[in-house]
Amino acid sequence: MAPANLASSATSPAHATAEAAQRILHTAERLFAEHGYEGVSINMIAEQAGVSKGNIFHHFSSKETLYQTVLGSACAEARRLLDELVNRDGDLAERLLHFAAAHIAHLERHYHLTRLVQRELLEGGVRRGKELAEQLCGENFARLVEILRNAQGRGELRKELDPALIAQLLVGSNIFFFQARNMLRHFPDVDFADDPLRYSRMVVKVILAGIVPPSSTQGA
Repeated sequence: MAPANLASSATSPAHATAEAAQRILHTAERLFAEHGYEGVSINMIAEQAGVSKGNIFHHFSSKETLYQTVLGSACAEARRLLDELVNRDGDLAERLLHFAAAHIAHLERHYHLTRLVQRELLEGGVRRGKELAEQLCGENFARLVEILRNAQGRGELRKELDPALIAQLLVGSNIFFFQARNMLRHFPDVDFADDPLRYSRMVVKVILAGIVPPSSTQGA
């Protein structure tokens, strides 16, 4: 008699196919981040993912399609973070604090994807920057700007400020932290290099409050 748990322990073909696709994506993500698009071959991905070249082409029609799929996943979770920013309870300051903390955690959690996008920006030139803006990150950034613009309309932000600049400060400060963290650790005056949550909260508070004392207290 066959063991009772044989069916449950066996891996279904559909599950095996999905698992292979994820392994290909994760391997490609790491290799593209480390070596760039031109430095990675399908043979390299297949070998390190433990699949055949045919298996890769079964899931992805070309190396470019695989690359675009890897890049596309970089913004999928960012869309969820923006959903939370819109739907989360609390005033704007509380929601921005949560968004910034969640964003920097997202960058760390998806280390290879973050490196990949940064590599694209640094090495891809104007053409690649345009592609990333139009195909990958532009929609999310535009949505963040719109959220901030709506907050201005409700009187939650100063009307003379550029919402696109605020969005850039929110996102860009986290990206810089990710890029410079290994260096920041060695600056004697920096005590937040290993505390990204604290860092992101401090940045948002500076954005919200500014660095110049209120005029009513100047000279007091």
